[in-house]
Amino acid sequence: MNLSEIIRILQVEKARVENSIAALEALDSPHTSARPAAGRRGRKSMGAEERKQVSERMRRYWESRRQGQLGLPVARSS
Repeated sequence: MNLSEIIRILQVEKARVENSIAALEALDSPHTSARPAAGRRGRKSMGAEERKQVSERMRRYWESRRQGQLGLPVARSS
């Protein structure tokens, strides 16, 4: 075995040890949770049809609110 081959093997082992140390330090950190992050967080995106339905529902809602403030009878449609 030549010297460059030994150096390459040791560098690979060094990288493996450094990765293991980093993983253990991450587990020991008080800022990490016990469970891993589960993908994307936040609100889900809506498709065009769902947006249209929400828009109509909110239009009816605000229309009824405006009529209620004016003392007008609220028209109920089903």
